[in-house]
Amino acid sequence: MNTQTIKPRALALQLLNKIFLDGAYANIALAQVLAEVTLSDQDRRFLTELVYGTVKAKGTLDWYIAKVANKGMKKIDGPVLNALRLGAFQIFYLDKVPASAACNETVELVKGFGHAGMVNFTNGVMRALARDKDKLTFPPREVNEPLWVALTYQHPLWLVERWHYRYGMADAIKICEFDNKQPKFSFRVNTIKTSRSGLMAKMQEAGYDVEPSKWSKDGLIGTKLGSSAELMRKFGKCIYIQDESSMLVAEILNPQPGETVIDLCSAPGGKTTHLAQKMANQGKIIASDIHQHKLELIKTNVKRLGVNIVEPHLQDATEQVAEWVGIADRVLVDAPCSGLGVLGRRPEARWSKEEKKLSQFPPLQKKILANAATYVKQGGYLVYSTCTLEQDENTRVVAAFLKDHPEFAKAGFKHPLTGETVEELQLLPQRDDIDGFYICLMQKK
Repeated sequence: MNTQTIKPRALALQLLNKIFLDGAYANIALAQVLAEVTLSDQDRRFLTELVYGTVKAKGTLDWYIAKVANKGMKKIDGPVLNALRLGAFQIFYLDKVPASAACNETVELVKGFGHAGMVNFTNGVMRALARDKDKLTFPPREVNEPLWVALTYQHPLWLVERWHYRYGMADAIKICEFDNKQPKFSFRVNTIKTSRSGLMAKMQEAGYDVEPSKWSKDGLIGTKLGSSAELMRKFGKCIYIQDESSMLVAEILNPQPGETVIDLCSAPGGKTTHLAQKMANQGKIIASDIHQHKLELIKTNVKRLGVNIVEPHLQDATEQVAEWVGIADRVLVDAPCSGLGVLGRRPEARWSKEEKKLSQFPPLQKKILANAATYVKQGGYLVYSTCTLEQDENTRVVAAFLKDHPEFAKAGFKHPLTGETVEELQLLPQRDDIDGFYICLMQKK
């Protein structure tokens, strides 16, 4: 296939099929396509807008489609439904695209893979959406506020209701707004190779707009960078693309040169390599993960960044390794979690998560944390972190752990912004304008 001849809408539909039908991550799938195809800057921006916009608005687009389709949503063939979502996004959210163009192009896309019945159905739905656009209004806010918010701010209803209960509707809306805006492009400076000030000067000389992160001493924020692929080609050995909140974990654990550190659930290696920086590449880091293919990611990142103190291990974090018991000065548990604090960077995840499955995480987190505790030396430290807003996965997991392990206690550390001493850090998007994250530092007495 000559990808150079494919139009942005056709590429967008291919990506939507990968994301919604095959479970691909939107950011990774889009980055791969942008690296493989030759597009003008205008078409690259259009493709990006189509993919991210359609993915974020999936629930609202489905509501529109269901209003005019003459059969149930589950009866619509997957690729056809994705084409309709793509077309509906252009009609309702892209004023620069004429409705006629959105209709015609969507029908042409379906002609490429569908039979006559599919094409006629697509044509009918698209014409109805364009014709009835102004009539398809959401239920009034005063009648059903959670549904109005879910449709207006493009989030699942159950999630809006959950945040409404936890924080109030004003904050629930702010979280949705945070998830919908363009995420900050943040990356960590590899201080094994360079300094933050030195790299920042080099990048500015090369025409990039970067500024220091206010949250992390090793972080930079880019506002004019070009593609991430180009950035990695030029500065790959000196940077690791990472969220600001994620950078705080290694800083709070604060390992020292020469120490032994165990990083459970360590793939793809962002926090692992940051720990190595803090240790000046001296000592030993045991980095374990349950998936072999993810261990390969750790090895790749370790090699790229010039880290030579990491020992990757294929290991289930819930199962004890006798040789590791009592050997670690510091242990990191960046636990598997619901990920509800980072939906802005994973737009497809808001639709793939289910409320009934949230309860599966705390038992696993407690089991991993209990096992990790056996590896900590007397006087050593243990960090527990997640990228979620759920207290059942955060403070309540820690509280249960401390109740069962009186040999551990919370240890104070400095808040990255205020400098005040805190015992745990819950970052909230609506308050802190940063990805939701939880970090707690504990010490073995």
